[in-house]
Amino acid sequence: MPANILVVEDDAQQRSDLAEIVRSLGYQVTTAADGLEALSKLATMPASAILTDLVMPRMDGVALLKELAVRGDRTPTVVLTGFGSVDQAISFVHDLKAFWFLEKPLQPGVVRTLLERAIQQNELVKEAERLHSQLSYQGILGDLVGDSACMKEVFSIIRQVAPTSASVLISGESGTGKELVARAIHTLSSRSAGPFVAVNCAALPESLMESELFGHEKGAFTGAVERRAGCFEQAQNGTLLLDEIGDMPIGTQAKLLRVIEESKVRRLGATKDIPIAVRVLAATNRAPEAAVQNKLLREDLYYRLNVFHISLPPLRDRKQDIPSIATAMIRDLNRKHGCRVTHLNQDVLAYFAAGSWPGNVRELRNQVERAVIMAGEGEIQLRHLPGMATPPKPAVAAEASAAPPVKQEGVLQMPVGLKMSEVEENYLRLTLKHTGNNKKRAAELLGLCLRTLHNKLQSYESGKAKTAVAATDGVAD
Repeated sequence: MPANILVVEDDAQQRSDLAEIVRSLGYQVTTAADGLEALSKLATMPASAILTDLVMPRMDGVALLKELAVRGDRTPTVVLTGFGSVDQAISFVHDLKAFWFLEKPLQPGVVRTLLERAIQQNELVKEAERLHSQLSYQGILGDLVGDSACMKEVFSIIRQVAPTSASVLISGESGTGKELVARAIHTLSSRSAGPFVAVNCAALPESLMESELFGHEKGAFTGAVERRAGCFEQAQNGTLLLDEIGDMPIGTQAKLLRVIEESKVRRLGATKDIPIAVRVLAATNRAPEAAVQNKLLREDLYYRLNVFHISLPPLRDRKQDIPSIATAMIRDLNRKHGCRVTHLNQDVLAYFAAGSWPGNVRELRNQVERAVIMAGEGEIQLRHLPGMATPPKPAVAAEASAAPPVKQEGVLQMPVGLKMSEVEENYLRLTLKHTGNNKKRAAELLGLCLRTLHNKLQSYESGKAKTAVAATDGVAD
C-alpha cells in the first residue's frame, strides 16, 4: 500500500493542485483545510509525511507544528512557504522541528525527493521506537539478553546504528556474543531481507583466504575445478560479518580495504570487477587499538571499519544478567531438546554468580544445555551440573583408595587413585543410566558422536574380556 501524505492547505484550488502533484508521484493523499482538521484526520489515518501551509484560519501551520510536538507525533512535516523568506522558513525547521521547507510554486521533482527522504526518516524513527519499547520492556534484543547498564549501552548503539549503512567494529572476548550483535544489526536494518554471511578469518588457511572472500574462476589455481562466488557475492544486498578480522593476513587486508572502498570485487583469475552492495561488519577478540599497534590490523582498514565501535563486556562484569540470560537459554533449549525445564534454583544461581566464566556466555550456555538435558523437567539443581557442581569430596584414607566408586542419583564420587580410564568408564556408564540406556541422548550429553560412544563401550568390554582370560591363564599355571 502506498504511503499516505497529509496535505494541509486552506486555499481549495491550491489544496487540489498540491494533492494532484503528490498523487502523481504514486502516494495516497489525505487533505485538510487547516490545522484542526489535520489533527482530526491524523487521529483516524496516520500519515507518513505532512505537507502544510503556514497561514491558515482556526489553526495555522505554526500552531499545528507545536501541537504535534506536544502530542509526541514525530511525523516529518514539510512547511510550504510563499513568503519568499528563507531565513524565516529555516527558523521553522530549527525551532519547530519541521523536517524541511519548500517555497511556492512547487516543483514535482523537488517534492518527490523531499517526500522520499521524509518517509525514510519516518520509517527509521518508528523502527527505533519499536526497538526502544522492546528493550525497555524485556531487556532482550534477539538472542542478546541483559538489564545491566553496560548491556543497555550496547543495545542503544545497536538501535542507533542498525538502520544506517555504516560499518561497525565489534570487539569482545571469545564467547561474549559478537556474532549475535552482528545478526541483531542485520535483522534491524533495511537489508534484513537479504543474506547474512559470517566468515571466521581465524579458521581459514591463508592460502584459501582470498578465494573464500573474493571467489575464483575455474582454473584460477590448482584445484579450482569450477567457478566459485566468494563471501562478498554471497552477501549481495545483505550483511557480511568478518569475524576475527585481526587474524586476517596483512596482504589480504589491503585487498579487502580496496573492495570495501570501491564497492566492487574481482574473483581470482577474473578480468572484470563485480559491483557489490554489501554492508560490512567486523569482529575481533583483540583490543583493536593494540592490534593496530602490533601490526596485526592495518590502520587504514581499522579506521574504515571502525565507523561505530561496539565493545561487549565479559560475563564476569555483568553477572546480574545471568538469571535473565539463563531463562532465555532454557526456553530455547527446551524447544531444541524436547524438555520441560522451568527454572534454575537458588543454589544454582548462587553457584553461577560465584563463577569467573572465562568462556563467557558461550560457557554459560554449555553448562545450561547440559543441565537442561540432565534435569529433563522442573527445576535445575546443582546435581544437574556434572563436572561443575560436584559436591566437595570427603577426605579419603590412604588405605581406602582402592575402594569402589560411591554412586548417588546424578552424582559420581570417586576416590583418589583410580586410573583415568576407570574414571571415564564410570562417568560414561552413570550417564547411560541417567538416560535409561539411551545411547544417542547420552552421546549428546557427553559431547560425543554416537560412533565414538559405541567404540568406547566396546573397548571397555574388550578390556574386561582380556582381563578375564589373563586371570584364567594364571589359575591354569
